[in-house]
Amino acid sequence: MSGQVVLEVAQWQGSGAATAGRLRSGAARLAELIPERRRRTVVLDGGVGNSRGGVRNADVLERHLQAVREALAEVPRGDTTVTVGGDCAVDLAPIETAISVFGDRLALVWFDAHADLNTPESSPSGAFHGMVLRALIGDGPEGLRPVRSLSADRVVLAGARSLDPGERDLVDRRGIRHLGAEELSQPGPLLASVRATGAEAVYVHIDFDVLDPQIFPAVGTPEPGGLGVEDLLGAVRALTEEFTLAGIALTEYERTEDTGQEEAVLQRIVAGLFGSVRR
Repeated sequence: MSGQVVLEVAQWQGSGAATAGRLRSGAARLAELIPERRRRTVVLDGGVGNSRGGVRNADVLERHLQAVREALAEVPRGDTTVTVGGDCAVDLAPIETAISVFGDRLALVWFDAHADLNTPESSPSGAFHGMVLRALIGDGPEGLRPVRSLSADRVVLAGARSLDPGERDLVDRRGIRHLGAEELSQPGPLLASVRATGAEAVYVHIDFDVLDPQIFPAVGTPEPGGLGVEDLLGAVRALTEEFTLAGIALTEYERTEDTGQEEAVLQRIVAGLFGSVRR
């Protein structure tokens, strides 16, 4: 990957996890590991905000969304943005930007243990990171919607294994393609799903909880039965060999004090995605 800009967005206010504050140091460490490229840290609010319309910290999240949009506006056209979070909601503006460039030629592959397809009414927590994909397909709360939404049939859920009943119903009704972790051991089913969208470009969203927690437990909402590291890397490699990469995001890493295992996994992933690791 060349012509990259690394955008560090250490947002934690969109998460519903009790340990969400650890996302800040997780984002900083991830950004450090990616080999030397242009890097920008988006300045964010540090505290909690006010709830509105069933969304926790809604006012803070709106300000952050605007800050990320402004940062993206300074990225030279044609460069690939690597967004480093922070919770999954940091990816709203980068994906919005990819939609503006590629339109209906874009597919979104959402590597995540969860579908993130709730609304404020259906969300059990009010945390926006569980609503951001729903917002991206056109059902977002006021102030947290993309300028242009993505058609649901351009989305591929990859590795999701903890879906609320309403999310499962939406997947069926809106024609969202869904591959379980067991279907990602080989790239064939994933490539076929993206080809079926008719897309020429792909945006790759990675929530680290898509990995099995026995391999990588440093996330706020771990779910058993996840991917192995090589499954994830093989899937992303296969996507980028066949489709134009519209952008990539790495999210939801909650750095802990016991960093030995998680550091080794992070270095394998960064090296697999970006080449050498900046130590």
